[in-house]
Amino acid sequence: MRDLRTGFGYLLEGQRWVGQHGRWFGIGLLPGLITLVLYVAALIGLPFVAVDFVEWATPFADDWDSPWLGIFRGFLLLFVFALGLLLAVITFTAVTLLIGQPFYEKLSEQVDISESADGTAPESGLPLIRELWISTRDSIRLLARALIWAVLLLALGFIPVLGQTVVPVIAVFVTGFFLTQELTSVAQARRRIEVREQLILLRSRRKLVWGFGVPLALAFLIPFVAVFLMPGAVAGATLMVRDLEGDDDPTTQHPYPASDNPVSVRINK
Repeated sequence: MRDLRTGFGYLLEGQRWVGQHGRWFGIGLLPGLITLVLYVAALIGLPFVAVDFVEWATPFADDWDSPWLGIFRGFLLLFVFALGLLLAVITFTAVTLLIGQPFYEKLSEQVDISESADGTAPESGLPLIRELWISTRDSIRLLARALIWAVLLLALGFIPVLGQTVVPVIAVFVTGFFLTQELTSVAQARRRIEVREQLILLRSRRKLVWGFGVPLALAFLIPFVAVFLMPGAVAGATLMVRDLEGDDDPTTQHPYPASDNPVSVRINK
């Protein structure tokens, strides 16, 4: 088994891998582009929907004198839009993985094949319908947890000083952990590792996880960057899973019973 790299090292190596395999980079771009179009459309329409929502939710303020009515509802509009932006950053990867599951599955599989000495890749052995159901279920669970964290962090953001200094840093680390979990789930699902075991594994290597996810979270704040980094991020996450699971060392103990181990199948390169 190779020595574990730093988290950032996996991120760079993943980008290098897709750079050397241009066809897979192109395939990996498609889900991100689709998600980006959907999110941009949603964010453009959000202010218009938010105005009606705020007016509907605050009928008690209809008789307030100016300027208090405008200030109050303007503050709520900013709150709703900020929440939408935060959710967009946190959930972009989960939604992209959900949309692009077949694309990223093949990309991750190809990374496994290229790194394997015998040209094999782990396979879950489950029917396609079952795999899609598990992927959808896990994505929904991740989105639910992300929503809880987003609301909590946004609320803490209104605390004077603390909300403008400490909370944003915490938000980046939380987002980085979620991104790493979402991206590594592609390779771990093929190894039939359940979400609970995924969390145990990642929490035991927080420095590695944050080294991978925090730079990615910061980069995702730049428009369009997420789309172009996603293929390499999936590749890098697969490389990380290979080393964490000891795929190159047959003596490594895997976190599931031997009877449940995924089978390796040989696929022509």
